[in-house]
Amino acid sequence: MQNDIYAELARLSAAGEEAALATVISAEGSTPREEGAKMLVRPDGSILGTVGGGAIEKTVIKDALEVIRKGRPRKIEYRLSAKGELGMICGGDTEVFIEPITGAPTLFIFGGGHIAVPLAKMAAIVGYKITVIDERPEFADAGRFPDAAEVLISEIGPAYARLAIGKGSYIVIVTHGHMGDEAALEGALKTPAKYIGMIGSKTKNKAVFAHLLEKGFTQSDLDRAHAPIGLNIRAQTPEEIAVSILGEMIAMKRASDEKPTASVSI
Repeated sequence: MQNDIYAELARLSAAGEEAALATVISAEGSTPREEGAKMLVRPDGSILGTVGGGAIEKTVIKDALEVIRKGRPRKIEYRLSAKGELGMICGGDTEVFIEPITGAPTLFIFGGGHIAVPLAKMAAIVGYKITVIDERPEFADAGRFPDAAEVLISEIGPAYARLAIGKGSYIVIVTHGHMGDEAALEGALKTPAKYIGMIGSKTKNKAVFAHLLEKGFTQSDLDRAHAPIGLNIRAQTPEEIAVSILGEMIAMKRASDEKPTASVSI
C-alpha cells in the first residue's frame, strides 16, 4: 500500500496537484495503527492508505484538509479515550504528522519585458515553475526565457483560458501598457491565485481599480492585488525591482499564523 502512496505522490507532484500526507510518528498504548502508517488525503477528501479507520481517521482527514488549505504542516496528538468528543475507547495516544504535498509553485508573468527577464531567472533559482505571456512575438521568445517551462504568444485576456492557475499560483503583471495591465488584473482576480501583483504608479493603479469597480469587482477583490508590486526596498533597476517582487512573493509563501502542534482528544 505504501508503494501505491508513493506512486500517487509522484503523480500529484508532476501534475502540480495538492494533497496531504499523514504519517503516524508515535503510537502508545492501544492504538489502531503502528508507527509509520501513512494515509494520503486528496482535496476532495478521498484517501489512499489508512491511519486506523473510524473516528480517528475521520478527524485526521478533516485536519489534513485544513493543512492543504493553509499549506503548512502540523503535528497533532490524538488521545483515544472514551471521554473524548468522538467516544473512542482504545485508550492509547497517537501522534500524527500531516504535511502538505504540492508540486513546484507556479509563477505566471504577464509581460515579457525588461523586468520579466531577471524575475524569471531568479524565480527559477528558488524553485518556481514559470510561464511567461506576451502578445508580442519578439518578447514572448523562449530564447529570452531559458528558465521558463512555457512561453505563450497570446493576447492578455484570452490567455487565461489556456492557463491552469490554482490557489498555490503566483501572478505577476508587468505588461507594456495600461490596458494590458488592466486586462491581466481583471483575469487574475477571477482566479484563486495565492499572490497577485501589478506594477505601476499609485495614480495608474488607482485608475485601474476604479475601472474594475465599475465592472462589478468589489473592494475586497481589489485588496487581493499587491499594487504597486514588490517590497519597498527603493528598487530602481529592472534587476532590483525583480528582487523586490520575488521578496514579496516569498513573504506571501511563508506567511502563516498557524501553530505547528496541537492536541486533540477523541
